[in-house]
Amino acid sequence: MPSDIVIDCSHTLKDRKLTIAFAESVTAGKVISEFALIPNCGSVLNGSIVCYDVSVKKSLLGVTDEMIEKFTPESAEVTEQLAIGLRKLIPSDVIVAVTGLAAPGGSETEEKPVGTMFVHGFFKDKPWKLRLYIDDEPEQVILKAIDEIANYLLKELAVSA
Repeated sequence: MPSDIVIDCSHTLKDRKLTIAFAESVTAGKVISEFALIPNCGSVLNGSIVCYDVSVKKSLLGVTDEMIEKFTPESAEVTEQLAIGLRKLIPSDVIVAVTGLAAPGGSETEEKPVGTMFVHGFFKDKPWKLRLYIDDEPEQVILKAIDEIANYLLKELAVSA
């Protein structure tokens, strides 16, 4: 069951006749699946690319080996490139890309601990980004990140009204 904030976000997008697309790494399709549970979501959702593996980030979304080596797959810079690449593949009014560390085993460091999430997107042509830290179990990290994304989008939608 999607959270109230995700439901509100989806309804607001629908009311404004806006579409949304996702590039999902750490969330592995969970963002679009939450939005897809909402009745009449078909007029809002354009699609999602699950780019969990680096090879998908590179082959579909334009991430380079140099970016991976310099910044790691879980970084603001790579997430920005995912959003840029997604805009070309699935043109939509709202673009959301998300990477991060929900569980140990990635590129975590003292400055980027498990629970760090990177989000980059576009609202129409306006870029936006979030860096989140959620200290919780992996599933909760992902669900809370989804709520933070929906909350951010609702605020942007309120400003652009």
